[in-house]
Amino acid sequence: MLTKLEALILGIIQGLTEFLPISSTGHLYLGRNLFGLQEAGLLLDTMLHVGTLLAVFVFYKDEFMKIIKNPFSKLTFLLLVGTIPAVVIGLLFKNYFEEISKTGATIGWEFLITGIFLWFADSIKNGYKKMDDISYADAFIIGTFQAAAIFPAISRSGMTIVAALWRKLDRETAAYFSFLLSTPAIAGAVILQSLDLVSGGGEEISLSALLVGIASSAIFGYFAVRWMIGFLKKHSLKPFAIYVWVLGAAVLFFQFTGKF
Repeated sequence: MLTKLEALILGIIQGLTEFLPISSTGHLYLGRNLFGLQEAGLLLDTMLHVGTLLAVFVFYKDEFMKIIKNPFSKLTFLLLVGTIPAVVIGLLFKNYFEEISKTGATIGWEFLITGIFLWFADSIKNGYKKMDDISYADAFIIGTFQAAAIFPAISRSGMTIVAALWRKLDRETAAYFSFLLSTPAIAGAVILQSLDLVSGGGEEISLSALLVGIASSAIFGYFAVRWMIGFLKKHSLKPFAIYVWVLGAAVLFFQFTGKF
């Protein structure tokens, strides 16, 4: 049974790692295994994603108010175009990705791959594009990189930030658009997971523990978004690359020795 303390810790992990470029799904898998909560997977993941969804809605409230007032704006279509690749790949390979997410067999390698992309992102020359300069081609390519994050330990935020830098967005705008683009992706994941819960029945988790998890995920997610946008403006992604390399190597070691 999930305790409130475990829910708090997992909510903090989800909130931070959804927006830091180090993979929330990979960290949640490790966290659940650490606490012996493999059977709490789907319901818990869904509720924690609700928390991070609340965080981005609050942070981007002005943008979403503009979309509500003008649903046919360029921003609306940028988000739609950027979401298409993940939707297509997710639907085509849903069963495959669900299977590898359950086993965690590839997450060590995926952490290492994430690190490679983050390390080489700093070799990209500083871009010049602001939000108003983003093209539909930019959005589609960034969304294609986001689709790679369907693999459990490939960082969604990391891949989209790297793609945005490659498409010549300036560093602050790259992070800003990356997190904004996460909103339909996270919302889609919540909807799909909710449908699976309805059809398959939910795990037994106390309401109070779930509320603690949602709250901690939302609070830490909000501050992670704010912090990461400011951080990327002046700092390198290489510390995150080193972190996921160390983590990936540790996961592979423990898998190889049969201790994980």
